[in-house]
Order: sequence, then C-alpha cells, then structure tokens
Amino acid sequence: VQLQASGGGLVQPGGSLRLSCAASGSIFSHSDMGWYRQAPGKRRELVAIISRGGSTNYVRSVKGRFTISRDNAKNTVYLQMNSLKVEDTAVYYCRILGDGYDYWGQGTQVTVSS
Repeated sequence: VQLQASGGGLVQPGGSLRLSCAASGSIFSHSDMGWYRQAPGKRRELVAIISRGGSTNYVRSVKGRFTISRDNAKNTVYLQMNSLKVEDTAVYYCRILGDGYDYWGQGTQVTVSS
C-alpha cells in the first residue's frame, strides 16, 4: 500500500488549505484513515480520523475548523482546513490502518505565516 499526500503549502492566518491523501490498492474502503501532524520539536499528534463507516473524531484544537472526509471511489481521504492559525504549522501525515496493517504516507508541509 502506498499513500500519496498533497495539498500543503504556505498560507496566511485565517486562510484555508485542503490536503489530499490517495491510497493504492484495494483496501481503502475497509480501512480507517487518519491525519496526523508534527511540529518542530514536538511529538506527532492525531489531528482527525475517519472510520471505515464514516465516523469522525478530531483533536480539540481543530474542532470546528477542520473537516476530514473520504471518497472510497477515489481511494482518497481529505482534510479541509479553515481558519488556519500559526500553531497549525506542521508536517501533516496520512495514515491507513485496518485489520493487520498500518501504513503511513510521506508528509506534506503546512506553514501558516503572515
């Protein structure tokens, strides 16, 4: 399984970005998908997760600003990020996990700065 994340970049505070993560293979619809982030000098943290059934959970700091979604027909998970703050600056990673497997994609840098 390969995960290809994209959509990162430089944005001003208050701006928006949408991250995408496309998965290869045929396991996507049977898998839970997550977005994580790691800021310099900090531990990697869970940002949002969407289950194979579509249930979602978010870290408190992004609730109401970020939305995770999935398109099983495209084997892709998205993270819509609105009202971005400087503290959202980090490398963002996607993750796919299921029964007996757990894969990470490469990171995509998100920088929020004026």
